[in-house]
Amino acid sequence: MRTEKEKMLAGQVYNPGQDEELMTELTACKAKCLRYNQLPSGAEKKELLKEILGQSGENCHIEPNFWCDYGWNIKVGNNFYANHNLTVLDAGGVTFGDNVFIGPDCGFYTSGHPLDAERRNTGLEYAYPITVGNNVWIGGGVRVVPGISIGDNSVIGAGSVVVKDIPANCVAAGSPCRVIREITEDDASSDLDWKSKRL
Repeated sequence: MRTEKEKMLAGQVYNPGQDEELMTELTACKAKCLRYNQLPSGAEKKELLKEILGQSGENCHIEPNFWCDYGWNIKVGNNFYANHNLTVLDAGGVTFGDNVFIGPDCGFYTSGHPLDAERRNTGLEYAYPITVGNNVWIGGGVRVVPGISIGDNSVIGAGSVVVKDIPANCVAAGSPCRVIREITEDDASSDLDWKSKRL
């Protein structure tokens, strides 16, 4: 019979409150995040971030405050930057590619709950992975829900709620987030910001 943690990792409905290992890991990760948020910039802070994350590339920086559930289920590529108040509910696993920039107050939520109240009230939840490709820029205040992929080179406008997959090479924005236009070669030769490009 599978443990609740095994169910979580398999994408099945599970109850984290009924798994001692999960609860221990959750508590330990929250303590590390609290310490990370209180430390000044420096070598100790960088080392602690590597300890929190399951995988991190070169030149990875997250401004405080930063919170996640387990940490070991987050993979981060090279040249990763996240501004203040990043929240990652990583039960289902969250993967960020290389050269990802994230604005302040963003959330990546792999966890959800049953729609019917009786089951939900028992503490059941599910967790589906989130994947963010390479060279992605995510504006401030963006929320990404369980099971979403964001393709390479795309830009997500500030305040968006991403409830469907976003393809590569596009600008997407809104609540719900939708593709506004493709990113073209003209964008590479322009100094204009994304709003002035007549979205």
